[in-house]
Amino acid sequence: MESLTIIEISGTVAFSIAGAFAAMEKRLDLFGIFIIAFVTAMGGGTLRDVLIGEVPVKWMLDLSSGFIVVLSTTAALLFTRVLQNYHKILLLFDSIGLGFFTVVGIQTGVSLELHPIICIALGTITACFGGVIRDILLNNIPLIFEKEIYATACIFGGALFFLLRNVEFTYFPIEIISLVSVVLFRLLAVKYDWQLPLLWRMEKQLP
Repeated sequence: MESLTIIEISGTVAFSIAGAFAAMEKRLDLFGIFIIAFVTAMGGGTLRDVLIGEVPVKWMLDLSSGFIVVLSTTAALLFTRVLQNYHKILLLFDSIGLGFFTVVGIQTGVSLELHPIICIALGTITACFGGVIRDILLNNIPLIFEKEIYATACIFGGALFFLLRNVEFTYFPIEIISLVSVVLFRLLAVKYDWQLPLLWRMEKQLP
């Protein structure tokens, strides 16, 4: 199995679990939990495929992605009585999925020989927009639009990916270093409350 396939499966598992716990945090029913898990795992990749003209999108042609979502969500449901803090589990798996799917999106752009900036944009879209759809459906402001470091972590990991390509590494170490950097950046940002500037605070200071 190719390394990118493993990374994509791992990202699907992580985002499915993150979506399931986000839905459970909102106390949705069983059907709602599976739907939120599915859109979290598949939303970003679907938008990416539409943008690059790859239709029908992957999950419509390969049902294995759907089975991975179902199995991952079922596993998450089995641990609901053991794991009490849904928000921390959501944060952890959402960060992990962010790292994995950033690399998947970037490699998709690389395979099409797109400009590095576009590749980083595809990586960010793949990683973030499943969460955007999830948050909208759950009536939350998407994290990507709030003060938290979210998309910025993907951009950082994407920039690191292309910097490392200038070093004589094979793709697999570059992929691992990039995805780990995204995950760590996101988790450290939450732990130490790193934030982007908020314009509305600046406006309040104006005379």
